[in-house]
Amino acid sequence: MIGQMDWTWKHIAIWVIPLAIVVLALVVWFFVRKTIRTRLRMVQQLRLDPQVSDWLVMFNWTRKVLYVPVVVASLLAAGLLFIGDLGWVKYPEGFQAALGGIWMLVFFVNLLVDEYEMNLKVLLLVVLAIAVIMMWLTLMDWIVPFFHGFKHLGVHIDALGYVMFAAMFTLAISVSWVKGLFYYVAITPNYMNVQSGPNETSEQISREAYSTRIDTGDFLERVLGFGQIIITFTDTRRQPMVLMVGRIGKRAVKLESLRSHLDVESVRPTPNVPDSGKQ
Repeated sequence: MIGQMDWTWKHIAIWVIPLAIVVLALVVWFFVRKTIRTRLRMVQQLRLDPQVSDWLVMFNWTRKVLYVPVVVASLLAAGLLFIGDLGWVKYPEGFQAALGGIWMLVFFVNLLVDEYEMNLKVLLLVVLAIAVIMMWLTLMDWIVPFFHGFKHLGVHIDALGYVMFAAMFTLAISVSWVKGLFYYVAITPNYMNVQSGPNETSEQISREAYSTRIDTGDFLERVLGFGQIIITFTDTRRQPMVLMVGRIGKRAVKLESLRSHLDVESVRPTPNVPDSGKQ
């Protein structure tokens, strides 16, 4: 029982250290809660600013976000195996190995999308090459042994393994989203604000000091809804910023609109002052 436990410094540390971390986090939050400038708060601030007519707030996603198909495939495979374990469906022999082979194919395709830039021309050449190889295997009567070879790969992953793969990639994507709350770029027609921390650490750059370029050359990356927005600066000593952005189609239209016009502040006219000179 806990009351009769012989408490040592190890047992005390197990309970005290997590409690101290939570207390310290609450204390830090109490003192800095009003100075934290998250991406969501910036959007609200821009919405309430009467001098800003339009804006675009974006952050850099990790390239692991391209592995969303692997996450979906992992969850589907885990669900199928869970159904089989419950006895609701009886799968034929070798189903688990075939499922593992399909999962490996999805992972391999995602890996190619992540590692290599494949424009539409390269993708068409790859598809043509695969079609030629399949026709050659069919003519040589090797098509059936070719597909049987994948069955002998022995990719046996249980349901928990698929869940672990899905959790691993989901965690990486979630960490990227959380980081994007504090490291982001807010673009308005007149300036760009670069936020680089949870507090007021930011830099405002005029529209004349930078230029933007949209890169959607990777066809498969664009199919998943992602693209790159590259920000270069007139000061050549400063490195360009490359942002992996989701919903690139809408973001590209918004960015082009922002860069095409300038918000002019209304100037109050000077009232007419009667001539006070001597008559």
